[in-house]
Amino acid sequence: MVKIGNIELGEFPLLLAPMEDVSDPPFRAVCKEQGADLMYTEFISSEGLIRDAIKSRQKLDIFDYEKPIGIQIFGGDEDAMAMSAKIVDATNPDLLDINFGCPVKKVVCKGAGAAVLKDIELMVRLTKAVVNATKLPVTVKTRLGWDDNSKNIEEVAERLQDVGIKALTIHGRTRAQLYKGEADWTLIARVKDNPRINIPIFGNGDIDSPEKALEYKNRYGVDGVMIGRAAIGYPWIFREIKHYLATGETLPPPTVAERLQACRRHLYGSVQWKGEKLGILEMRRHYASYLKGLSHVKEFRTRLVSTDKLEQIEQVLADLQAFYANTGVEVDAVGPDVQAYSSTIAVV
Repeated sequence: MVKIGNIELGEFPLLLAPMEDVSDPPFRAVCKEQGADLMYTEFISSEGLIRDAIKSRQKLDIFDYEKPIGIQIFGGDEDAMAMSAKIVDATNPDLLDINFGCPVKKVVCKGAGAAVLKDIELMVRLTKAVVNATKLPVTVKTRLGWDDNSKNIEEVAERLQDVGIKALTIHGRTRAQLYKGEADWTLIARVKDNPRINIPIFGNGDIDSPEKALEYKNRYGVDGVMIGRAAIGYPWIFREIKHYLATGETLPPPTVAERLQACRRHLYGSVQWKGEKLGILEMRRHYASYLKGLSHVKEFRTRLVSTDKLEQIEQVLADLQAFYANTGVEVDAVGPDVQAYSSTIAVV
């Protein structure tokens, strides 16, 4: 049984990665329904929380059905991180996660996210400040290092464990790589094999199929895996991995009806949480993945992204479902489309 503090997550938990502008409550809801064991909010600026910034505060919204859930914060100032940890405490998540891995320029330029990888002493001080400021279990998500010349994750893991973190998620790339190239899990395995390490170690990077999840579980010995881009528009990856790990069998792909049901669930959740105008606008990025592999879908997809009225979107979805019911056309290709999001989604 994998545990973070007193939180029991099962034998091999599947974690949903925090993704900026993606991992909001509506998206998390569809992933939870399909088997995600632990989810995280979008990352939240410690400075924003202290300034009472509206966007930062809204990201604190969590709901009972999501539990267990972690709130992720980032920043480069010890006092700000400690103060934001106290604010997070009040929202009563299950854990608090620190982001030391986001590679995007606007975060790195502020000395936060992956920028902290260049200064292990600062990373330790920031982590210790958060651990001391909260009653919640504290976890960390980070990368192998800043670049190929500074892959310091083995030292980082020991030192962060020593100051009190309860789990560590490692993305198998450096900051310099961004999301390019193949994730290197060999260093993740070395951290896991370190006899000094007694906290759960989760691997992240390139898990986009049940087969790969099992392969990496066996090859690298991690306690669980975190999935990011592969879940966008394809929350079924969680149930597919779980079924494959348990039985060795591949589940059939989601039906057209299941795809549209999840799409509607996501859409209506987005509208309820953000309001109709913004909820509809931000759903547009997801339609292509929900409909991936369906033939003759271009016309429907064009209609979906060109309307701003909920009843019109519902009509398009109804027309689409009727079209496939009448023609008997099914899915041509299946699986998550990770590469479609490589340059647009920040997996933090």
